[in-house]
Amino acid sequence: MIINFMTFIINFYQKYLSFDRGVLAVFAPGGACRYEVSCSEYTKQKIREVGAMRGIWLGLIRIWRCR
Repeated sequence: MIINFMTFIINFYQKYLSFDRGVLAVFAPGGACRYEVSCSEYTKQKIREVGAMRGIWLGLIRIWRCR
């Protein structure tokens, strides 16, 4: 249940808000993510693989490394 909810939230972000595919892409032509798989997609994959709490934690670590 929580995994489905978190996946829904990430999908919403990716579709409507992200700098790569969402509305904010206007501010970052060509995309903003430096990773091959975006941080949001990576987080979504990890949530499915290892569960919500650990997947979110791994996603946050990747986002923090992106700076």
